[in-house]
Amino acid sequence: MSWFAVLLIGLAVTDLAHSIRPMKIVNECTGAAVAVWVGLVAGLTELEDVVALAVIAAVVVLWGQTVTRAFGRGRAWVPLLVLGGGLLLGLLTSPWAGTADGLLGEWLESVQVPALQGMSANRALLLAGAFLVQLSTGNVIVRLVLAATGTTNPTYGSEPDPDPELRLKGGRLLGPMERVLILGLGLGGHLTAASVVVAAKGLLRFPELQSRREQAWIHRLTEYFLVGSFVSWLVALSSLVLLAT
Repeated sequence: MSWFAVLLIGLAVTDLAHSIRPMKIVNECTGAAVAVWVGLVAGLTELEDVVALAVIAAVVVLWGQTVTRAFGRGRAWVPLLVLGGGLLLGLLTSPWAGTADGLLGEWLESVQVPALQGMSANRALLLAGAFLVQLSTGNVIVRLVLAATGTTNPTYGSEPDPDPELRLKGGRLLGPMERVLILGLGLGGHLTAASVVVAAKGLLRFPELQSRREQAWIHRLTEYFLVGSFVSWLVALSSLVLLAT
């Protein structure tokens, strides 16, 4: 799974760079460069590994380009296809992926952090990729799915000056925090606690969802909340399943 992990890291770095400062070409090239660098540090230097790193770099650049165009011109399904195809390719080719070691393996052997002692380089890469994806990439996926399904937030664009108290606030910050918490609790074997986090979000949002009398408006906002939340949860749960295999 070393190639798959490197791909996740490249995608995540691209989206993190874009969330900090959007720059055309630069962010996706940064993500691709980091992915290749991580692969080389992890000892993926055999011919098939080098070819795989080149393909990963191309997928990362393509992801960044299609996401930027999707948010600017529509066609949100295009980057979703790129993401799905890239991840599927990574899973299908994982049996031929080289075993990570190299400088990363040496560092893991010498590190004194209890949680990292005895951890393989492959596992470390996969953990890093899964964690990083929960940050900005999870938000990007949620936005793309909402756009692709035509699920819009009725508090934006429907009124010239919507009441600030009626907006679903903090989603782009709460989403990553929620996903990281679910992933951490799941890895710690506390799935029940993770389900409590999911239920708590619904309870906290309920007053905002019921803050208008117009039923059509409430239904649209509820749909927006549910679709976005379920996609966000699926990102965390899919990462958890991946780490459990």
